[in-house]
Amino acid sequence: MKINIGLIGAGRMGKVFANTLAYTVSEVELVAVADPNEICLKETQEKYGISKGYLDYRAILDDKEIDAVVISTPTNTHSQIIKDAALAGKNIFSEKPLSQNIKECDDAIAIVKQTGVKLQLGFMRRFDATYMMAKSKIMEGLIGKPVMFKAVSRDPKRSSLEFARRENSGGLIVDMGVHDFDLARWLMGSEVDRVYSEGACIAYPELKDVGDIDNVVVNLRFTSGAVGNIDMSRNAVYGYDIRTEVLGTEGSVWIGYLQQTAMLMLNRQGVTHDTVPYFMERFGLAYAEEIRAFVKHIVDGTNPTVSGEDARAATAIGIAATLSLDEQRLVKVSEVL
Repeated sequence: MKINIGLIGAGRMGKVFANTLAYTVSEVELVAVADPNEICLKETQEKYGISKGYLDYRAILDDKEIDAVVISTPTNTHSQIIKDAALAGKNIFSEKPLSQNIKECDDAIAIVKQTGVKLQLGFMRRFDATYMMAKSKIMEGLIGKPVMFKAVSRDPKRSSLEFARRENSGGLIVDMGVHDFDLARWLMGSEVDRVYSEGACIAYPELKDVGDIDNVVVNLRFTSGAVGNIDMSRNAVYGYDIRTEVLGTEGSVWIGYLQQTAMLMLNRQGVTHDTVPYFMERFGLAYAEEIRAFVKHIVDGTNPTVSGEDARAATAIGIAATLSLDEQRLVKVSEVL
């Protein structure tokens, strides 16, 4: 049984999903794409052999042939399209975050529950083989009780200034940090109680003009009593650097890698190796696996393991951490709920 998919959004991430849906996940048929940019729409249709193209995403929702939609539009549009898709009876896979606003998260979740469609959010790191193995080892008790979470999330370059605007993406903390906030809850098995953020805009001073920063450290206190720390950067010029550690009472698990290929160059100048270039080289398989999991939930009639509530919780942590940055104080997550 193949699931007919309509892709909403054909920008940078839309093309990532178009490639995954068209060439990697055999369980689906990519039958339609929608994007308001006519040039982008036609390019995507031609490149990936998509038969139907619409300028208005609502045409995809009206298409009776389509079983489910993949949403990869700008961040500030996710919740509205999710609500529209749910009311149209379409199962929904949406890129993160669910919204930049808790009320909008709640409204979207309520309509999804009311209509009974499936909703899965794009936290692809949960579907990465290394992270999945680490979660399994933690669940088996091999490191004892988790007491500390540490994460590094560093991009090799900044995003566009337009994307970096808070009203468009939520800013560095919400846009990038939401992955780590989700991992923190998932790997530690605990909610985050409070946060404290320190950030700076040094490498790319132009980000100040759009209200964003290029580097930040967020400290966490979990309801379990455990502690955590996440550093995020837009200027890891050496490569795409994503690493995580969970320290327990009986050991530690380290997740991630910086060296892309198993080759070292040794000469008089020293020893060198390459690094992970960017996110598709690191998480390409995880993007495919999260779509496969979504399709399996539709076919089996089961609920996605990465739910709207998970996305809401990660968003709340991001909003609290941004408030902490702005007001230079410790913020309890409950303040923003």
